[in-house]
Amino acid sequence: MQLSVEISKYPLAEDYKGPIQAFIDQLAAEQGLLVITNTMSTQIFGDYDTVMQALQRCMRWSMEHYGKLVFVCKFIPGDLRP
Repeated sequence: MQLSVEISKYPLAEDYKGPIQAFIDQLAAEQGLLVITNTMSTQIFGDYDTVMQALQRCMRWSMEHYGKLVFVCKFIPGDLRP
């Protein structure tokens, strides 16, 4: 099954741009995903299991490296890429 995810990351720190870009870079390095960014969010497309495993790794990495933060996600079954 294909999955589309829209995710936004909000670091609870004054320096927020670096942690956001690092998270996007981590996602982009994952195999089997299409990652599209805009000024409001990041969109991720791919196989359900591939997307979920990549999100698990990248979110954990981000939390371990940057501490307190908020992720806001929308999960939509199917491939909704533009």
